Amino acid sequence: MLTLYRTVLLYVVLMLCRVVFTLYNSEIFGGFEWSELPQLIYGGLRFDTISICYAFGVWIVLSLLPVHLREKRWYKSTLFWYFAVVGAICVAINISDAIYFRYTDKRFTAEEILFADNSNSVALMLKFAAENLHLVAVGLALIALLVWGYRRKIEPQALLKRWSYYAVNTVVLCLTIVACIAGIRGGLSRMARPTAIPYSLKFATTSSKANIVLSNPFCIIRTIGNSVVTAPQYFDSKALNEIYTTYHMPKADREFCPRNVVIFVMESMSAENSAFLCPDLYADSDQRGYTPFLDSLMQNGYALKRMYANGKRSIQALPSVWGSIPSLVEPFVLMPQSLGESRPLPTLLREKGYSTAFFCGSERGSMGFDAYAISAGFEQCISKEDYEKAHGYNDFDGYWGIWDDKFLSFMGEKIDSLQEPFLASIFTISSHHPFVVPKEWEERLPEGKTLIQPCAAYLDGSLRQFFDQNRDKEWFNSTIFAFVADHVSCEHYAERTNCSPGDFHVIGLLYTPDGSLRGCSDRPASQIDIMPTLLGILGYDQSYFAYGRDLFDPQSRPVTVVYDNGVYKAFTEKHIHIFSDGAVREIYDIADIKRTQNLVQSAYDKEIESYIKAYIQQYYEHAERKSYIVPAHLPTDK
Repeated sequence: MLTLYRTVLLYVVLMLCRVVFTLYNSEIFGGFEWSELPQLIYGGLRFDTISICYAFGVWIVLSLLPVHLREKRWYKSTLFWYFAVVGAICVAINISDAIYFRYTDKRFTAEEILFADNSNSVALMLKFAAENLHLVAVGLALIALLVWGYRRKIEPQALLKRWSYYAVNTVVLCLTIVACIAGIRGGLSRMARPTAIPYSLKFATTSSKANIVLSNPFCIIRTIGNSVVTAPQYFDSKALNEIYTTYHMPKADREFCPRNVVIFVMESMSAENSAFLCPDLYADSDQRGYTPFLDSLMQNGYALKRMYANGKRSIQALPSVWGSIPSLVEPFVLMPQSLGESRPLPTLLREKGYSTAFFCGSERGSMGFDAYAISAGFEQCISKEDYEKAHGYNDFDGYWGIWDDKFLSFMGEKIDSLQEPFLASIFTISSHHPFVVPKEWEERLPEGKTLIQPCAAYLDGSLRQFFDQNRDKEWFNSTIFAFVADHVSCEHYAERTNCSPGDFHVIGLLYTPDGSLRGCSDRPASQIDIMPTLLGILGYDQSYFAYGRDLFDPQSRPVTVVYDNGVYKAFTEKHIHIFSDGAVREIYDIADIKRTQNLVQSAYDKEIESYIKAYIQQYYEHAERKSYIVPAHLPTDK
């Protein structure tokens, strides 16, 4: 009981720190609606739980050890000083955050720890303290509350005797450890992932208010190793924007023509599964690929024959596809800087009157997808729980969520209720380890040369079923369908998929039932090009921010840059340019998969190197500013 009481005391103090932080910065956050408060409080408790587990996990374990040593005075004294010192540090950091936030618009992270040894750090801290004596007083009062509350006399429970003492205390300790793990991960299911800073967006109506939900030491511990962002200065501002810009300006005569948009983000759908994209792999095989339906859409739509993922993890895909923001060294959504203001595709289309919905058959909160979806502008996030409420509990795959064929059918049902025009996007889940398919599909699927290929064929069949079920509906013919994989599968079939660019080569295509999009492109493209291309097709008539390019813009440069194992790789129409230590060090022909001949002497292109440098500099300059929007002062016409 004592440990529980003292843990509750920590929650109270951390929540009071949050109140101080919010009041002190109320002008920045703007007004609050009463309806916002429950979510902010709940989110704050979630992040306080993680902070307590991080900072006081050792204290909790030592307090619950099933040994009589706990009753010794020196042991109790050690626990008290741990609690008091760590608690005082947490209070000091949280109160300091209230001041610091005004200058940086971000919470205190590991970046500040790394630079705290500057010669003027002590002088600055003393100056800030002198200017904010009222906050210093509040901090001291909260520390005193922790100490007083810890020392407060509480009637102890009678000690258990003999074996029951060890048995009961062992059970309590084990349950507490499990609870701490669940608290840090956001659950115990395999879909749960350690909570990251952008998860705070789930509980706030704006990216600025998401900072209220956050808590230290969570922010510090979760950003160790990935919080420092320093933009290389290869070019001055004018030269930088001439080489590569993230600001897209519409032509003066452009007219917006709204159409429905459906984006399929497909789990692990490597290009090698497609006979249309890789015909040579199936030239001598009776099995003509594992994606016959997608292949048929590519033949009757617009095929992106060299579509590349911008990363190798699912968490990197959604910002790339929806927001045209790639991931470089770190996944974008795990960076503290991802809380900066942005206007992804769902937000832009909502401003044009679109209704928006995101679908994912896994449980709510899985992989943090719904948190990012909400921050991106999706009004609805429809998940496993929504499916089971409507159709029962028999369609769970036992691992990740609802089978793709069932959930895609459900998606069709829900789209029927969306007001047109609409933007709907789904992240499919079944083509993933442990590579299982529904029993009723097993006999009709090809065996495959890798474990994932039957699953790829299953997803392809599920997409065919979705089209068959919905092609006669009113909304169908006025819809643009975009298909792109999140990343290449870990199960490789072709030798070239084991090296670049094959290890980034995924299925990508655009399809319109009315036949308005036809043809194919052999030029390099990537996930970040999806958003600008869709906006171009719709005739979007406002400026917007994007790292990608409109694939139908003849003036755009056909270069795709990715980060891979410590180097940057630029895929052009003929070559792979490998950039490291500030320069292009290696160049290989696209077909030279064994990297037998470095062409850097004969094929070096200064413009490509400049493009790579500008791309990197733009990425980190915007991350430093935490700004992913077009400034209001820029002109609107090209």
